[in-house]
Amino acid sequence: MMMLNLSLMMVPLFMAGCGVWAFVSSCKHLLNTLLSLEFVMLGVFFVLVVGLSFGKSDVYFVLYFLSMVACEGALGLSLLVSIVRTHGNDLYNSFSVLQC
Repeated sequence: MMMLNLSLMMVPLFMAGCGVWAFVSSCKHLLNTLLSLEFVMLGVFFVLVVGLSFGKSDVYFVLYFLSMVACEGALGLSLLVSIVRTHGNDLYNSFSVLQC
């Protein structure tokens, strides 16, 4: 049973690690970085679900976390739309911090 718990925790940790690696390595488009952040949050959500389900704990925190992740995704997409409307694309090289 302990081996099953360990294997179930390795998958979401690998997912979160891959998301962090994609976030660090893809610094050309804003959309790629937002998608990698959402992948990290999905991995963390999976860790919370697996951890709290094996701990026989209350899972209301998972719903709170999921609502915060949805709000973060909506905010990121609205910023992406705003940047595309003002600058024409989502490339980091096309805009600087001083112009925004």
